[in-house]
Amino acid sequence: MRKALAVGLKEFRQIARDTRTLLILLFVPAFFLLLYGYALNWDIRHVRLAVLDRDHSTDSRQLISAFVNSTFFDRVADVSSMADVESLMDRDRIRAALVIPENMSRDVRSGRQAAVQIILSGDNANTATAVFGYAQAIVRGVSAALQIEMASGRLAPPPLSADARIWFNPELKSTLFLVPGLIGFIVMISCVVSTSLSIVREKERGTWEQVRMAPINTVSYVVGKTIPYFVVSYASALFIIFAAMFLFGMPMRGSWSALLAALSLYVVGALGTGLLVSTLVDSQALAFLVSLLVSLLPTMILSGFVFPISSMPVPIQMISLIVPARYFLVVLRGIVLKGADAAMYVQQFGALALYAATVLGLASLRLARERG
Repeated sequence: MRKALAVGLKEFRQIARDTRTLLILLFVPAFFLLLYGYALNWDIRHVRLAVLDRDHSTDSRQLISAFVNSTFFDRVADVSSMADVESLMDRDRIRAALVIPENMSRDVRSGRQAAVQIILSGDNANTATAVFGYAQAIVRGVSAALQIEMASGRLAPPPLSADARIWFNPELKSTLFLVPGLIGFIVMISCVVSTSLSIVREKERGTWEQVRMAPINTVSYVVGKTIPYFVVSYASALFIIFAAMFLFGMPMRGSWSALLAALSLYVVGALGTGLLVSTLVDSQALAFLVSLLVSLLPTMILSGFVFPISSMPVPIQMISLIVPARYFLVVLRGIVLKGADAAMYVQQFGALALYAATVLGLASLRLARERG
């Protein structure tokens, strides 16, 4: 018993001296509990909605108000044509559109049923299904109110109905939503983990001193370290994409050149993240753990892969801005599912390039400091 207590006391002292392990044991679990406790939310709210009102009547305004006041939808655009709806949805500015036909109010007041159209983006099958359910409930509520108003107690057919039209994924196949997310998820983890062990391996094998004394500048060393991993990771990512098309029927409706450009930026950013992690730790075990923490959970939770970012609290949405998978998934889904071109995703390409440059720059600075 005394020996066990002695070992336990020694272990406590070791943990207290190792501040990184102490932070992992105490800070990281609490941090992720708070972060993902707020981020994990199955309720879908603040769906970006465009309105195409061809009736411009009191009844149409009542229907639009019901959508806005439900808190499930945010009215972000009023459009005048279906071309505007298509443009906004291609650029991921809206997730749904409400189309009110001409003479809706006249048909309703004449006792005829009028059908409004709900256009949804089907690139996220789970979200589209839930959003259509919200829209149907809102339309039924407005329809019941109009029915009571006009019937004066008499039974009458519902004056309004909702007609759904799903774009990009009309069958609402969940695989077409999950597979692009899995591509980004797998590429990020494999790249970060592989490179995070590279420099640490030099330290553990005792060859880091030789690297420090070698007549080579830091930038060249970082580039030389990155190129082999880039080639292997890029080939692996392409294999995953082709496998997804062959096994799961993922379409390719856009430009291959735009997809390859986005993939290149994403892979470089992931490799830079791994190199940065490798400069911060001294053991392969710790490098592996840290690389999983900075790649697996953010890519799974904060990228829009599983949970809609718009449903998260604003502070969590701000944190998600530094997650590269958030931008890559928007581009990937837009190209393969919507057939959009690269010009529609200039912001996402810019964010990926900025992230890659930032992490590679930080890794170079850290290495220069260690070599100095």
